[in-house]
Amino acid sequence: MATKYSEEFKSSIIARLLPPHNVSVPDMVKETGVPKDTLYTWRNQYRNRQVNAEASGNHPAASLNNEEKLAIVIESASLTEVELGEYCRRKGLYPEQIAGWKNGFVLGSSAPLNKAEREQMREQTATIKQLEKELNRKDKALAETAALLILQKKFQALWEEPEAEKSTSRRAKN
Repeated sequence: MATKYSEEFKSSIIARLLPPHNVSVPDMVKETGVPKDTLYTWRNQYRNRQVNAEASGNHPAASLNNEEKLAIVIESASLTEVELGEYCRRKGLYPEQIAGWKNGFVLGSSAPLNKAEREQMREQTATIKQLEKELNRKDKALAETAALLILQKKFQALWEEPEAEKSTSRRAKN
Protein backbone atom coordinates (compact mmCIF):
# COMPACT_ATOMS: atom_id res chain seq x y z
CA MET A 1 0.00 0.00 0.00
CA ALA A 2 1.14 3.51 -0.73
CA THR A 3 2.14 5.58 2.28
CA LYS A 4 0.68 9.07 2.51
CA TYR A 5 3.02 11.81 3.64
CA SER A 6 1.93 15.19 4.89
CA GLU A 7 2.63 18.27 2.77
CA GLU A 8 4.76 19.75 5.58
CA PHE A 9 6.91 16.60 5.64
CA LYS A 10 7.30 16.66 1.84
CA SER A 11 8.21 20.35 1.92
CA SER A 12 10.83 19.85 4.61
CA ILE A 13 12.40 16.94 2.68
CA ILE A 14 12.38 18.87 -0.61
CA ALA A 15 13.96 21.88 1.11
CA ARG A 16 16.82 19.66 2.29
CA LEU A 17 17.27 18.10 -1.18
CA LEU A 18 17.67 21.50 -2.87
CA PRO A 19 20.26 24.27 -2.43
CA PRO A 20 21.69 25.42 -0.09
CA HIS A 21 21.58 22.08 1.78
CA ASN A 22 21.88 19.75 -1.25
CA VAL A 23 21.54 16.57 0.77
CA SER A 24 21.86 13.60 -1.57
CA VAL A 25 18.87 11.34 -2.13
CA PRO A 26 20.66 8.18 -0.79
CA ASP A 27 21.56 10.06 2.41
CA MET A 28 17.97 11.24 2.77
CA VAL A 29 16.74 7.65 2.29
CA LYS A 30 18.99 6.50 5.16
CA GLU A 31 17.83 9.38 7.34
CA THR A 32 14.07 9.23 6.71
CA GLY A 33 13.35 5.76 5.32
CA VAL A 34 11.37 7.24 2.42
CA PRO A 35 11.99 5.25 -0.79
CA LYS A 36 14.47 6.83 -3.18
CA ASP A 37 12.01 6.75 -6.11
CA THR A 38 9.56 8.77 -4.04
CA LEU A 39 12.22 11.35 -3.17
CA TYR A 40 13.29 11.68 -6.81
CA THR A 41 9.64 12.09 -7.82
CA TRP A 42 9.04 14.80 -5.22
CA ARG A 43 12.16 16.69 -6.24
CA ASN A 44 11.30 16.48 -9.95
CA GLN A 45 7.71 17.61 -9.31
CA TYR A 46 8.99 20.58 -7.32
CA ARG A 47 11.43 21.55 -10.08
CA ASN A 48 8.70 21.23 -12.72
CA ARG A 49 6.41 23.49 -10.67
CA GLN A 50 9.26 26.04 -10.45
CA VAL A 51 9.79 25.95 -14.23
CA ASN A 52 6.05 26.34 -14.85
CA ALA A 53 5.88 29.24 -12.38
CA GLU A 54 8.77 30.98 -14.19
CA ALA A 55 7.12 30.45 -17.57
CA SER A 56 3.78 31.78 -16.38
CA GLY A 57 5.35 34.91 -14.92
CA ASN A 58 4.64 34.14 -11.25
CA HIS A 59 8.34 33.80 -10.49
CA PRO A 60 10.29 36.96 -9.59
CA ALA A 61 12.80 36.41 -12.43
CA ALA A 62 10.03 36.34 -15.03
CA SER A 63 9.13 39.98 -14.41
CA LEU A 64 12.69 41.32 -14.68
CA ASN A 65 13.76 43.25 -17.75
CA ASN A 66 17.29 43.17 -19.16
CA GLU A 67 18.40 46.28 -17.24
CA GLU A 68 17.34 44.75 -13.92
CA LYS A 69 19.03 41.46 -14.82
CA LEU A 70 22.24 43.32 -15.66
CA ALA A 71 22.06 45.17 -12.34
CA ILE A 72 21.71 41.84 -10.52
CA VAL A 73 24.67 40.36 -12.43
CA ILE A 74 26.80 43.38 -11.51
CA GLU A 75 25.68 43.33 -7.85
CA SER A 76 26.40 39.62 -7.48
CA ALA A 77 29.73 39.60 -9.37
CA SER A 78 31.86 40.24 -6.30
CA LEU A 79 29.95 37.96 -3.91
CA THR A 80 31.35 34.71 -2.55
CA GLU A 81 29.40 31.51 -3.06
CA VAL A 82 27.81 31.72 0.41
CA GLU A 83 26.95 35.41 -0.03
CA LEU A 84 25.54 34.67 -3.48
CA GLY A 85 23.30 31.97 -1.96
CA GLU A 86 21.98 34.42 0.62
CA TYR A 87 21.48 37.10 -2.04
CA CYS A 88 19.56 34.67 -4.26
CA ARG A 89 17.32 33.56 -1.38
CA ARG A 90 16.50 37.20 -0.57
CA LYS A 91 15.66 37.96 -4.20
CA GLY A 92 13.93 34.63 -4.92
CA LEU A 93 16.46 33.70 -7.60
CA TYR A 94 18.85 30.86 -8.36
CA PRO A 95 22.61 31.21 -8.89
CA GLU A 96 22.20 29.32 -12.18
CA GLN A 97 19.84 32.02 -13.44
CA ILE A 98 22.35 34.74 -12.68
CA ALA A 99 25.13 32.75 -14.39
CA GLY A 100 22.88 32.29 -17.43
CA TRP A 101 22.11 36.00 -17.59
CA LYS A 102 25.82 36.79 -17.33
CA ASN A 103 26.60 34.41 -20.20
CA GLY A 104 23.82 35.98 -22.23
CA PHE A 105 25.20 39.45 -21.73
CA VAL A 106 28.76 38.35 -22.44
CA LEU A 107 27.73 36.63 -25.64
CA GLY A 108 25.44 39.50 -26.61
CA SER A 109 22.50 37.21 -27.18
CA SER A 110 20.05 39.04 -24.95
CA ALA A 111 18.13 40.52 -27.88
CA PRO A 112 16.47 38.01 -30.21
CA LEU A 113 16.79 38.52 -33.96
CA ASN A 114 13.72 39.52 -35.93
CA LYS A 115 12.55 37.67 -39.05
CA ALA A 116 14.39 39.92 -41.54
CA GLU A 117 17.67 39.61 -39.62
CA ARG A 118 17.33 35.82 -39.44
CA GLU A 119 16.68 35.67 -43.21
CA GLN A 120 19.67 37.89 -43.91
CA MET A 121 21.82 35.72 -41.63
CA ARG A 122 20.61 32.59 -43.46
CA GLU A 123 21.48 34.12 -46.85
CA GLN A 124 24.91 35.17 -45.63
CA THR A 125 25.58 31.68 -44.31
CA ALA A 126 24.59 30.15 -47.65
CA THR A 127 26.86 32.61 -49.51
CA ILE A 128 29.76 31.84 -47.19
CA LYS A 129 29.32 28.09 -47.72
CA GLN A 130 29.21 28.54 -51.51
CA LEU A 131 32.34 30.72 -51.47
CA GLU A 132 34.19 28.25 -49.24
CA LYS A 133 33.25 25.41 -51.58
CA GLU A 134 34.49 27.39 -54.60
CA LEU A 135 37.70 28.33 -52.79
CA ASN A 136 38.38 24.67 -51.95
CA ARG A 137 37.80 23.69 -55.59
CA LYS A 138 40.20 26.37 -56.80
CA ASP A 139 42.82 25.39 -54.21
CA LYS A 140 42.68 21.80 -55.44
CA ALA A 141 42.96 22.92 -59.09
CA LEU A 142 45.93 25.13 -58.24
CA ALA A 143 47.66 22.32 -56.37
CA GLU A 144 47.08 19.96 -59.30
CA THR A 145 48.45 22.52 -61.78
CA ALA A 146 51.53 23.10 -59.63
CA ALA A 147 52.13 19.35 -59.40
CA LEU A 148 51.82 18.98 -63.20
CA LEU A 149 54.24 21.86 -63.75
CA ILE A 150 56.81 20.30 -61.44
CA LEU A 151 56.40 16.91 -63.16
CA GLN A 152 56.81 18.55 -66.56
CA LYS A 153 60.08 20.20 -65.46
CA LYS A 154 61.36 16.93 -64.05
CA PHE A 155 60.43 15.11 -67.24
CA GLN A 156 62.27 17.67 -69.36
CA ALA A 157 65.30 17.53 -67.08
CA LEU A 158 65.45 13.73 -67.32
CA TRP A 159 64.95 13.38 -71.06
CA GLU A 160 66.90 16.33 -72.40
CA GLU A 161 70.58 15.80 -73.07
CA PRO A 162 72.85 17.76 -70.80
CA GLU A 163 74.81 20.59 -72.52
CA ALA A 164 78.16 18.78 -72.20
CA GLU A 165 76.84 15.67 -73.95
CA LYS A 166 75.25 17.76 -76.74
CA SER A 167 78.53 19.43 -77.65
CA THR A 168 80.51 16.14 -77.69
CA SER A 169 77.86 14.33 -79.74
CA ARG A 170 77.84 17.14 -82.34
CA ARG A 171 81.62 17.02 -82.68
CA ALA A 172 81.53 13.31 -83.18
CA LYS A 173 78.97 13.66 -85.96
CA ASN A 174 81.11 16.21 -87.80
